Amino acid sequence: MDGINYFSAFLIGLAGGVHCVGMCGGIVAALRMVSPKGASALPYTLAYNMGRITSYTLAGAITGALGKIAADFVPLANYALSLLSGIMLLLLACYLGKWWTGLSVLENAGKGLFAKLQPLSKRFLPFKTPLSAVPYGFIWGWLPCGLVYSTLTWSLAAGNALQGAGIMFFFGLGTLPTLLAASAGSQYLVQSFQHSYVRQVIAVIMAIYATYLIYGAFM
Repeated sequence: MDGINYFSAFLIGLAGGVHCVGMCGGIVAALRMVSPKGASALPYTLAYNMGRITSYTLAGAITGALGKIAADFVPLANYALSLLSGIMLLLLACYLGKWWTGLSVLENAGKGLFAKLQPLSKRFLPFKTPLSAVPYGFIWGWLPCGLVYSTLTWSLAAGNALQGAGIMFFFGLGTLPTLLAASAGSQYLVQSFQHSYVRQVIAVIMAIYATYLIYGAFM
C-alpha cells in the first residue's frame, strides 16, 4: 500500500506541476539573475528544488507524526483520518482536473506564516555556490499552496512520520520535471505537462483511488 501511496503522490505532483509553474516558475527563472554570472543555472536550480522538496518532506513527517499520535490516543481517530485523507484526495482530483477549484482557499491559511519567513530568504542572495540555494529553496517551500496543503492532509493518515515524509517527498519529486523544464526554457515540455488530457487522466486515476480509500475507511 505504501508503494501505491507514493506513486499516487508522485502523480499528484506531476499533474500539479502546471500549478507549481504558476506559483514558483517565476522564482525558478529568477534564479539565473542571482547566480554567478557565466555559471550554469542547472546546479542552482537543482539545489533550490532540493531545499524545496526537503521542506515538503519535513512537513510530511510532522503531519504523519501528528496523525500517529492522534491514532494512538483518540478512539476511531485512525478511521476518521483515513476517511479525511480519502475525501481530500478526491477533492484534490477535482482540483487537478479543474472540475472544482475550491481547494484554492487553503492558500490563504499560510500567508501569515510565510510573510514572516520570506524576509529570511534574502540573506542567501545572491548565490555564491549551489549550496546557498538549498536554504533559499527550503524557505520558499513553505509558500502557501493549496496543492501542498491538500497532500499534507493526506499524509496525516499515512500511519507514522516516515510514511508521511515519504508521501511528501514523492509529491515533491513529481513537481520537479515541470519546474526544471521551465528553468531550462523548454516550452515544449511545459506545454506537454499542461496538456488537458494529461491532467484529466491523472485526475481520474486519483479519483478512483480516493474512492477506494473512502470505501476502505467505511469498511
